[in-house]
Parts: sequence; C-alpha cells; structure tokens
Amino acid sequence: MADFDTDVVIIGAGHNGLTCAAYLAMAGLRVHVAERRKLVGGAAVTEEFHPGFRNSVAAYTVSLLNPTVIADLKLHEHGLRIVERRAQNFLPTPDGNYLLTGEGRTAASIARHSARDVERYDAFARELEAIADVLRQLVLRAPPNLVAGFGAPAIRESLNALGTANVLRALPMEHQRLLLDLFTRSAGEMLDDIFQSELVKALFGFDAIVGNYASPYAAGSAYVMLHHAFGEVNGKKGVWGHAIGGMGAITQAMAAAARDHGVVIETGIGVREVLIEDGRATGILLDDGRCIRARYVAANVNPKLLYTRLMPKDALPPEFLTRMERWRNGSGTFRMNVALSSLPSFTALPGDGDHLSAGIIMAPSLGYMDRAWQDAREFGWSRAPVVEMLIPSTLDDTLAPPGKHVASLFCQHVAPELPNGASWDDHRDEVADLMIATVDSYAPGFKASVLGRQVLSPLDLEREFGLLGGDIFHGALTLNQLFSARPMLGHADYRGPLKGLYHCGSGSHPGGGVTGAPGHNAARAILRDHKAFFA
Repeated sequence: MADFDTDVVIIGAGHNGLTCAAYLAMAGLRVHVAERRKLVGGAAVTEEFHPGFRNSVAAYTVSLLNPTVIADLKLHEHGLRIVERRAQNFLPTPDGNYLLTGEGRTAASIARHSARDVERYDAFARELEAIADVLRQLVLRAPPNLVAGFGAPAIRESLNALGTANVLRALPMEHQRLLLDLFTRSAGEMLDDIFQSELVKALFGFDAIVGNYASPYAAGSAYVMLHHAFGEVNGKKGVWGHAIGGMGAITQAMAAAARDHGVVIETGIGVREVLIEDGRATGILLDDGRCIRARYVAANVNPKLLYTRLMPKDALPPEFLTRMERWRNGSGTFRMNVALSSLPSFTALPGDGDHLSAGIIMAPSLGYMDRAWQDAREFGWSRAPVVEMLIPSTLDDTLAPPGKHVASLFCQHVAPELPNGASWDDHRDEVADLMIATVDSYAPGFKASVLGRQVLSPLDLEREFGLLGGDIFHGALTLNQLFSARPMLGHADYRGPLKGLYHCGSGSHPGGGVTGAPGHNAARAILRDHKAFFA
C-alpha cells in the first residue's frame, strides 16, 4: 500500500472532530485535523463580538456534554470549569405572570398556576428521567446497523441489536409505551393530555422545538423534547450550566487534550475534496492545493455537505447520493449575541435576581410556538418569535467589562430559506430589530441598553460554521433521520459507503448538541477496523 502522511485525517475541528482525534491519538494512531476557520471549536467557540465583550458565538449552553468524554479526555485538568445556573428556566408572560424553575423553586412556582400540575410535573419529570437514564446507555454505542446478506457483519449487528434490546428491556412496560409515544407523537398532544397550565406546557414544549423547525404539534417533536433531557452538569442530571470562558473553553480543553497525545491541528485551511482511489478514501485535498494522505478519513461536517460538496459524485453509489441530496436540514434558528450596558428588568419579575441566570424563555404557550412556526412558513420569519435569552455574564465575569453584560439570544422560528427568492442578507437587520423588540416587550428598556450586537441568520450560520440551512444538529432529528437511520439505514455504524471513510459529527448517532458522543463512537469504529486490518 502507498505511503501515508498520517493514519487518520479529520475534516473539521469542531468538538466531535477534536473528541474523535483525541481518542484515536490516545490509542496510538497518528492524527491530523484540518479546520477551515482560524480557530478550533466549530460552532462551540468563544469570540469577541463587540469591543470588550466576548460570548459563545453559536452553541451557548452546557448540559449534553457526555461525562465519559469529560473524564477520558481529562477536560477539567485542561482548564474546563462548568457552573450550574442558579435557576434553571424563567418563563415570563406579557401580562406579568411567570414560571421559575430550579432546585427548591419549581413546585411552588407551578402551584401558583395549577395545584394539580405540581403532582403531574413530578410524575412526568420522573418518567422522562427514567427513560433518559436507560437511553443514556445507548449514547456511547453504535445503534444496530442494517446490513445486506449474511456473514460476519450481519452476525455482529444481530448481536448489537440484541444488546440494544436488552438495554430497552430494562424499562418497565409502561415506560416502554411512553418511549414509543415520545418517538412518534407530538410534544403538544402529550403535554395537552398531561398538564393544565399553559406555562408548564411551554416549559417542556420549548425543548421540543429547540433547533427543530417545526410546530410543537408536529409528529416526532416529543423525541426532540426527550433528546434535551439526556443532559447533566457536574453529576446532576437534567441540569443546565455554563462553561467559564464560554463554549470555547470546552473545545480549547479538547484541543489541548488532543495535542497532548500528538494530534496535529491545522487551522485556517479548508478542505476542497476527499481523495478517492480504487473505491477507497485515501486523504483530502486542501484549498491551498496540498494533499494529506491517510489510511482513514473522518468527516466532522454535515453529511449532506460531505457527500454533495466534498466528494466526486461518480465515486458514490447513485442511490446513496440521491438520499443524501434529500437529507433534511433547517433548525429555524436566528442567533444573536448582544452587549448590554445593564441587566434587563422584566415586568413579570423586576430587578436583579437568580432568574437572570436562567434560560429565559419568551414563548408563553404551545399555541404561541405553533403560530410562530406557521408564520415562518408563510412569511419567512415569525412576527411574534420564540426567543430564549441567556445572560452568561451573571455567572461568568470574564465575558464583559465590570458592570456590563452579554446576552445570548436563541431565536425561532425563521425559514432556512426565505420565500420568493428573498435573501437573508437583505432582511437580517430587520429581523434582528424584531428580536430585540420582542425582548423589550417583556423587559422594557432592554433595547436602550444594547451597546452592540452580532447577528447570525441561517445563511450566516451556514457560511461561517458550515451549518447547512442554519441547522445546529447537522440534520433534523426526525424519525427517518434518527438512531439506525442516522445518517441512513446501512450506515449507522459511523462508516461511509466507501472504505476508509467515517462520519464523526452530529449527523451521526446520537445527533446534535455539544455531546462529544459521535466523535467518541466514530473513534471506536475506526480503531476496530484498524485492529482488524492489521491483526
């Protein structure tokens, strides 16, 4: 076999690419990572967006980062520190009401709206946690992969399917039935069946539409709600937190761990094409004309981007390429970072307080969320948008000058592509003004406190981070794009259709979020194949 420059070359230094690189290097392989942007981290980065103000530019909060990945890569030893929000979620209403959740707060706050919902909240939260506990066991293993014919691969996958079934059998029958509902039903229908209070429904319903360009009444949205229940912070399940220094602190720690084991990380250079020889991936061609030859190529990019932009089409099976061209993207996401002269004061709960460290969700009902989605489909963006605001400087004084603050605005719904051929470049500021005005309607004076802002439309997210259609998950979390079908039936084992080609990004199981799980799992697949090849 021809000489190789390295054992593995990885496209993209996002958090999953760095995780994959670190695991491979710890196992003794030579690894080279190529990153188009000038800094590592992909969408999990911290940058100055206004003089003196830094923030997590795209990904903005911590919970789903897998504790095994944290421990194996020794991220805390490389400087990572995660703190919990002092309150978890704050949902104000335009008429001055609110819901505030967190340890020691949730029951009393819900009781103000519905005494019956307090008991139902506890029961539903326990059921979700029980299911999430079992499903966590499936996060760091490849899902059963469908293979044609009979032989060693088919036997291996049959055993994998049996192992998965044994994990799921640990759930009581009633929880298995609930799991089926969560995979197939809409969050809205389920929540309407369980709760009375619109704010309690909205609390769970928001998790069903985060990064999901859909109504909470869309079939399958309940799974997206469950997906966000997998997280934990500092050993506390279901809790959300903040990485001191922003999300870039996570990927900087990952990069340090990878470099400690000899990984070469090259930034500021894009990948033009995956090299194919005799039906096998053998390296990459960079934008500057250089080639890096490798035994294995792992792609930490959206699978549609990989197969429709970075590979010669005649190298792929036609039916595979056709399906990849139909890979569904689009999160309905409009992302903003805002520099503030002072903290906002909400009509529903004026002044400073722990609620300002929470995820502040401005979407008071499921009906509001549904109308936002309908609006976006018709007009291109919601006239009354869904906005989640975090103010990380309430937990981290490294992000802003003394007395000043930064806010992350995660806004939905907006169309990934505007109707009638309109461009986001022409409407970016108009929609940004609407998002600021929306927050101001809940917290009068907010608009006047804005010193500067960074605005990222779906088109900007695609240009800057390679998130096609602004999709933060590298592909919608729909039933036909989950588990054994992520990214496609027959390729759920992190292996592409060509030998030597692997998927290590969020377009593979278990999907989106800053988890590190796809990178971990892809590294295991590569190491298994490497061992078999040289056994």
